[in-house]
Amino acid sequence: MGMETGIGAGASGKRRPAAPSDPIDAYVAALAESLHGPRSAKSRLVAEIRDGLDDAVAAHTRAGVPYERAAELAVRDFGAPDRLAPTFQHELTIAQARHTARAAALTVPLAVGCWLLIWTASHDTATWQLPRTTSLLTFHLVTVAAVASVLSAATLAATGRLARWLPTPHRLPLAVAWTGTAASIAMAVAALVLVTLSVVVTNWPLAAAAGVLAAASHAVVASSARTCRQCARLPVD
Repeated sequence: MGMETGIGAGASGKRRPAAPSDPIDAYVAALAESLHGPRSAKSRLVAEIRDGLDDAVAAHTRAGVPYERAAELAVRDFGAPDRLAPTFQHELTIAQARHTARAAALTVPLAVGCWLLIWTASHDTATWQLPRTTSLLTFHLVTVAAVASVLSAATLAATGRLARWLPTPHRLPLAVAWTGTAASIAMAVAALVLVTLSVVVTNWPLAAAAGVLAAASHAVVASSARTCRQCARLPVD
């Protein structure tokens, strides 16, 4: 009766209290440790795997198999974590590429817009000290923003509805990762220059605020691009 009650609770969504050597816990932990990607997507995927294992255990225990043996059978039927990881990693790699593309698409144009605003507002003032440097930086920022925006739009399209009919290019996540990396470096340089210019330009509060925004944008894109590079190097099926 105690076993039946425990299984009934598991079938209704309340899982059996985990034992220290529970094969299900060990299996899920090993698989989760080998997967990399957006936290929400990874958590959702691991939860789905855990639910599948719990369902398999419940099916075996309803047939009269003790829980420990049922857990071992469920794990065996699912397959070794190192063999399943590449299949699940492919899904997470695409999710991470979309996350990086979305971050670049939202933050890079905003940072460039702030930079152009400062450049335009201060270009005619007597305190403008670095016209050649800032003109060159503006050109590079606009170029990086254009490339990042185009690749981001293409990535979101290719990994969205178009993925139902067209295969996702194998190198796309790596291309997104390095484009995001280039964009984050450009924003870091822009932040440094903007903070420096806040000392010499007339409208220094605007320059300082834009520098802080560029620095925050750099942090967001750099973190996502770093994870995307890591995911792109992992084996996938």
